[in-house]
Amino acid sequence: MQFFHRAAASPARLAILAGTFNPPTSAHLALARAGLAFADEVLFVLPRAFPHKPYEGGGFEERIKMLQALAGGEPRFSIAATQGGLFIEIARECRQAYGPGTHLKFLCGRDAAERIVNWNYGAPGAFREMLGEFELLVASRLGEYSPPPEMRHRIHPLPLAGDYSQVSATEVRERITRGEPWEHLVPPAIVPLVRRYYTANRRGAKDAENL
Repeated sequence: MQFFHRAAASPARLAILAGTFNPPTSAHLALARAGLAFADEVLFVLPRAFPHKPYEGGGFEERIKMLQALAGGEPRFSIAATQGGLFIEIARECRQAYGPGTHLKFLCGRDAAERIVNWNYGAPGAFREMLGEFELLVASRLGEYSPPPEMRHRIHPLPLAGDYSQVSATEVRERITRGEPWEHLVPPAIVPLVRRYYTANRRGAKDAENL
């Protein structure tokens, strides 16, 4: 695990927000802020490889810079990159960095929870066993998440201060491509960076089409 910013305190409870952050959105920030009610520190994790999505769009360094700008005003936010992309891989890297006594909780939305819980990990009951090493806090997103009965003791709701169901990085990128307003979907602190990284890419793609 490589840290780009680390909170000063040693947390007893660590909330982990892992994502592609392509780009970070106001929904990501809302998840992180909500996580502070259940943890002493929130760690934004950008995996160097993703199991569920291809690595495209904004580059790794650009995404780290956006996370740094987003997290700069909150002393309990940390930012790190991991080699692994699965939650269990991230959890074990966090164990090495924070110690075996830290309680780990992953933050995610309903759609991500469904994908993660139902992912084919190669063995029946594999994810249920993984939940022995961490918990999930799941925010509603176009509906509440209902975990399988055998996992309900390790998967809990994460209340958000607002509805972010329509906010996604995909929507931001698509609005930029269409030339539509997008600034309201990302935290104000990163608007200049998103404009620089993504509108420049859009202009470059259009120029290439015209060659």
